[in-house]
Amino acid sequence: MKKIVFILFVAFFNLSLFCQNELNLKYNLMPWPQEIKENNSSFIIDENILISVLGDDKEQRVEKASVKFLRRLANRTGVFINNGFPVNDENASIKINFKSVSDLSIESDESYDLSIDKDQITINSKTDVGALRGLETLLQLVNFNDTGYYFEGVNIKDAPRFIWRGLMIDVARHFQPINVLKRNLDAMASVKLNVFHWHLTDDQGFRFESKRYPKLQELASDGLFYTQIQIKEIVKYASDLGIRVVPEFDVPGHASSILTAYPELGSKDNYDYSIERFSGVFDPTLNPTKEETYVFLENLFTEIAPLFPDKYFHIGGDENEGKHWDESKEIQDFKKQHNLKTNHDLQTYFNIRLEKILSKLDKKLMGWDEILTPSTPKTAVIHSWRGKHEGLAQSTLIEAAKKGYQSVLSNGYYIDRMLSVKEHYLVDPIADAVLTKEERKRILGAETTMWSELVTPLTIDSRIWPRTAAIAERFWSVKEINDLDDMERRLKVVNFQLEELGITHIRNRDVILRNISNHQENDALKTLSNLCEPLKVYSRNKEGTEYKTFSPFTLFADACIADAIEADAFNKLVAIKDFDAINNHLKKWSNNYTELEPIINYPNIKPLKELSKNLSITSKLLLNIITKKEINTNNIIELDALIVELKKTYADVELAVVDSFTDIIFYCKKTYLNKK
Repeated sequence: MKKIVFILFVAFFNLSLFCQNELNLKYNLMPWPQEIKENNSSFIIDENILISVLGDDKEQRVEKASVKFLRRLANRTGVFINNGFPVNDENASIKINFKSVSDLSIESDESYDLSIDKDQITINSKTDVGALRGLETLLQLVNFNDTGYYFEGVNIKDAPRFIWRGLMIDVARHFQPINVLKRNLDAMASVKLNVFHWHLTDDQGFRFESKRYPKLQELASDGLFYTQIQIKEIVKYASDLGIRVVPEFDVPGHASSILTAYPELGSKDNYDYSIERFSGVFDPTLNPTKEETYVFLENLFTEIAPLFPDKYFHIGGDENEGKHWDESKEIQDFKKQHNLKTNHDLQTYFNIRLEKILSKLDKKLMGWDEILTPSTPKTAVIHSWRGKHEGLAQSTLIEAAKKGYQSVLSNGYYIDRMLSVKEHYLVDPIADAVLTKEERKRILGAETTMWSELVTPLTIDSRIWPRTAAIAERFWSVKEINDLDDMERRLKVVNFQLEELGITHIRNRDVILRNISNHQENDALKTLSNLCEPLKVYSRNKEGTEYKTFSPFTLFADACIADAIEADAFNKLVAIKDFDAINNHLKKWSNNYTELEPIINYPNIKPLKELSKNLSITSKLLLNIITKKEINTNNIIELDALIVELKKTYADVELAVVDSFTDIIFYCKKTYLNKK
């Protein structure tokens, strides 16, 4: 009997999985909901559509979201909606019911139920933020046919897997104006991210207006900083979207900008502190042995804290190599007096002092995982960023949780490394770790990180999106939603929906290409940009000294993205050996150099000359071999030499089809060599 029950259970599970996979192929939802069922109906979108908000919307989040929803719906469908604002009407076609207003904490409930049938759409949630999440899902269910637009008929029950789903934007290396932050907050909300981690200070700039210490913005910001009014504006804008804002003020390292303004707080006397123009890890460090340091930080944090309602306050704490500490006799004597054997012990002493300051301000200290030491208070939150690339066997997330700390993961989600979306998507925050219920509860979630050494307001969107939309699914959806092909299919649709929100990741690529071509339209240049990817894992800016903060980021590499569109399509064709389609690409690329020739000697295109030429020669040769189904030794020698050239880097990019070329050559040698 038990065996029969087990067989029936397995059969039911497999049937459910099959049905779910069928739905995945039909709908373009991202992140994918916890539960979705079709009801064989559809709701026609016409001018009479009405939204009613049934709940105490005292923060007006749902009202504002409803207005935005109606505008986005009208713009997407072209329907002239009669009433562009929510109404208090029980008979409205879209009814939003919620029970309470969220306090935007890690305890906040974001679950919702969405029901769409022929005559009625309802969103039921425990909180107003849950209703916002439901509205975003509803907008992703817009479809059309020959007669017009409609919402797909489904019933959805949904809730997030992790309570902390964030995006970190570094505004210190390159300042990002308010409008850039707002459009990215809109995009975050569209894929249900709920934490904006705002990295406000670093060696290259201090971006917060301090009225207590005005030299910080006067001497350490190049005039690029947010006023306290603007800080409040962003916090409020994020709150309206159901997004928490966690500020980061990086100490004791990454402190060049602070010490430019207040050198007396530094660890090295008579040092010429200045704002850094390059990237990397630098020596200037706050002096943790001076009481003046703690007075300064307590006063500064006391000024900052009221502007950020969130409980969490990030102090950085990363990449302090302690060189200036080692060179200071005063600091070494202090270590001996306090029995602090290492710089890690000294930094822990510093962190404990900060934890007490923040506790008085009703804040929880959060820091990068270097703060994880035996003496660190269990109230601290560990932000795990290091992994195999930094010499560790694995990330510190699980270790921190097992040791009793709340933890957040960013290792595997460093999108500034320009890795493929596939790599990030397959990183699961917990993976196969065996955790107790309490340990699992301590893992709050994860964040993508957008460090801005190599991005400006012109390019930042193309470095964040659309990859972050796929990563957001990893944070929201169940672990089993991990099919790469399905993710990529849905991401193509979401990619264009992001543009509706004002994200510039698509349009600004053409702006850059026009810039380097002296405003000449050239399809061959566009093709080349769709085949190349920027150098990865910081190899574009070796040692941090190739680019300064004011260097041009309007070059060919800045027009290329982490997942080269045409290269990705070609690589998939090569994998299945679809030679008809492969040949179409090769024909096009055979003419790349000829078509690029009119502008090939323009100063910012000239570095691509050899790449374009070798791409064309290789494509022409492979096309001839495949068409004739013949290859000889001379062909192989020539192709091998071409592959060597194509593997080189040009203008800080790499050709993303080289491996596929190699696969084709191998296939041709195996199939056609010495065969008549």
